[in-house]
Amino acid sequence: MIRVVLFLGLVCLVALGIVWLADRPGQVAITWFGWRIESSVLVLLAAVALLATLFLVLFSFARGLWRSPRRIARAAREQRERKGRLAVARGLVAVGVGDRASARRFAQQARRFTEDEPLALLLEAQAAQLAGDRAGAETAFREMARYGDTRLLGLRGLYVEAQRREDFGAARHFAEAAAKAAPGLPWAGQAVLEFRCRAADWEGALEMLDAHLRTGLIDKTTHRRHTAVLTAARALAAEATDPGVSKTLAVEAARLAPDLVPAAALAGRLLADAGETRKARKILEAAWRVNPHPDLAEAYGHLRIADSARDRLVRVQTLARQADGHIESALAVARAALDAREFTVARQALAPLVGEPTQRIAMLMAELEELEHGDVGRARQWMARALRAARDPA
Repeated sequence: MIRVVLFLGLVCLVALGIVWLADRPGQVAITWFGWRIESSVLVLLAAVALLATLFLVLFSFARGLWRSPRRIARAAREQRERKGRLAVARGLVAVGVGDRASARRFAQQARRFTEDEPLALLLEAQAAQLAGDRAGAETAFREMARYGDTRLLGLRGLYVEAQRREDFGAARHFAEAAAKAAPGLPWAGQAVLEFRCRAADWEGALEMLDAHLRTGLIDKTTHRRHTAVLTAARALAAEATDPGVSKTLAVEAARLAPDLVPAAALAGRLLADAGETRKARKILEAAWRVNPHPDLAEAYGHLRIADSARDRLVRVQTLARQADGHIESALAVARAALDAREFTVARQALAPLVGEPTQRIAMLMAELEELEHGDVGRARQWMARALRAARDPA
């Protein structure tokens, strides 16, 4: 509505101007090369307007002629791009349905009609993979990795191809590059973490784990647990070369995850060797209450090297009472009782378990029969049952 009012107002102003000029015609005379032209001001203005319009028409026509080659080239380029996009779309559909011949044909068309098109490169790589052309797929992925828009996709493809040919060095290189370019990329971060663990690069693995926490790939609970596992691995690796550092790392791992058996067992053993028996006992008992395990019972029984076998039995019985009724408690007592030649205690501990014995139960019963009665026949029977028995959780 406002535009209509403005338009009508403008028309009225123009009409008033024309009327004003018509009431005051005036005279204009132009002398040029012997020619003399006389006219009114209104006619002169109309002639000037006509000439200006003619000039604009001629100028527009000339400019159109000047720009026509570029317009024609642009139209041809747009036509090629439309054909390329159509070829990409049809090629991706062919890849989806498993039509290898059509996928390769459309990939070639897309490559011919487009230049540096990310989807065309992706189609070429997937068509090559579908046809089993690993070299062609890798070439396409390498080209994709050269461009910023498709770099991560290209690195992902190169990583997968390296994994398929079991070139783990190259796979690690591509995963590291992807993780550096995009720290929050899940597949790259997980792959780098696994490769560093395989190489026993525990410090590097811990750095990657911290990066996972910063980027939100894992939560704090998972980060704490995985940190404990990697710290325990560092402690185990340092045990032979630097027991002091190994002890510190094992204690830290046990603090982060009290139920982590390797960390608690190693911490208990190293603390006991260093004479810190009380601290070792606390760590082992805390782990045993959450996760009874034979390694914990072994470390707990040997907290003091000078103790006799009967002393170790008493200590293990004390530990077993903290997880009363658990199968590992019975097995730990039986093992310590056999070492102490307390055969009655060992048989009492194993009695509730012999109905459906596991491998360890059957082997302990075989040892008990041989040590207590010298009955080699019954020992062999129990060993035969051990071969057929179910495996133990630990």
